Amino acid sequence: MPNIGGMEWVLIILAILILFGGRKIPEFMRGLGRGIREFNDAKDNVKNEIESGIHEKDNKKTTVTTTTTGEV
Repeated sequence: MPNIGGMEWVLIILAILILFGGRKIPEFMRGLGRGIREFNDAKDNVKNEIESGIHEKDNKKTTVTTTTTGEV
């Protein structure tokens, strides 16, 4: 993947300013921030669900393997 230098960033920012105008950029960035936040929240929820499932499975294994022996 090519590296993006300083001049490329300047051109990208200028293109965004020309396309969206100065007034739309804060609204665009706010929406982008909300999207990133929602993505991270969903990612954390999935991670927590997987971890809780693993711990639940481990707890079931320990309860099943725990047996008592007595004289017959």
